[in-house]
Amino acid sequence: MPHELVRPPKARRGDRVAVLSPSFAAAGAFPAVHEQAMRRLAEVTGLVPVEFPATRKVGATPAERAADVNAAFADPGIRAILAVVGGDDQITVIPHLDAALARRDPRPFLGYSDNTHMHHWLWVNGIASFYGGSSQVHLGPGPGVDEVHARSLRAALVTGDRIEITEPGESEDFGVDWADPRALDCFGEREPAGPWSWHGPARTVTGRAWGGCVEVIEETFIAGRFPFAPGVLDGGVLLLETSEELLPARHVGWIVRALGERGILAAVAAVLVARPPVSDFTRRPPAAERARLRAEQRDVVTGIISRYNPDAVVCAASRSATPARSGSSRTAAPSPSTAPCAASPLTTHSQANRPDPGPRPPQRITATHVPAHGTRSRL
Repeated sequence: MPHELVRPPKARRGDRVAVLSPSFAAAGAFPAVHEQAMRRLAEVTGLVPVEFPATRKVGATPAERAADVNAAFADPGIRAILAVVGGDDQITVIPHLDAALARRDPRPFLGYSDNTHMHHWLWVNGIASFYGGSSQVHLGPGPGVDEVHARSLRAALVTGDRIEITEPGESEDFGVDWADPRALDCFGEREPAGPWSWHGPARTVTGRAWGGCVEVIEETFIAGRFPFAPGVLDGGVLLLETSEELLPARHVGWIVRALGERGILAAVAAVLVARPPVSDFTRRPPAAERARLRAEQRDVVTGIISRYNPDAVVCAASRSATPARSGSSRTAAPSPSTAPCAASPLTTHSQANRPDPGPRPPQRITATHVPAHGTRSRL
């Protein structure tokens, strides 16, 4: 039997959106960026941002953060929920959540990275959600909101428009330090993202999506919070991304290999692999080394997937472009768009990136639900 998911209704302009910190309270640690994000959230969506007691409380306990989530679901005036940013301990929040409240009145939830825990909790309880960006990363910093983020944010929370995910053209591993006043006006150093690479058979795949940050997926299985046989993901689309922890390619490979042994890779029909961050404020390899690190992770991940499921269509957003100067963080990294988990389908397509003796149809992946979490990599 397929796992049934309820698609929460969209918010309407003028409705209230809860802005919560289920992980790190970046809103309290860096209020100037947060307040700019709140102004832009209202401008971009027409929604009214509402903060809760722990939104700006740095060091809030797991119970306090969970109380905000429960209160947001209990308040009939709140019609959407947006996470401020990720973090590294949301796993401790999940036991304090009230599933009955969420099931009684579902509403769209949007977040990524450590928020994979929230996405998976909602998914287990039959509620679709949106794997996407965050207010502190994608709305607050810089001279304005990238249109790719604004368009997908509106689709996820308000309009329900169908969004086709296309190559973003450029990416940054990390932006300006949020403590620096320049963060309000400047983006980080961006570099060409390069074309995607496609692997597996040239065919169209349509399915519900599941996944998110690989480190959180690992935590989810270790904590025993995936109470299903792998077949629940039959024909689905697996989402994989890595955090600003900058795991070595071999470590990422160990996690993906474990998913193969668990039967997850064999169950899904397609895999989307995000462009990994390979630098941060303290580690900035030269451009050629960054390109090599991304290619190494791509090759390790796609190679493991092909061994466990040679029929899977795989799209990896890390084919090297001509290296440019650039500058990364499991809390905040630019993610190009919001993958629709609840209503609007996500579509990606491109020509297969390999020698071809003749014309062939493009590979295409359509994901109708994306319950997961994220980091700051662009796909």
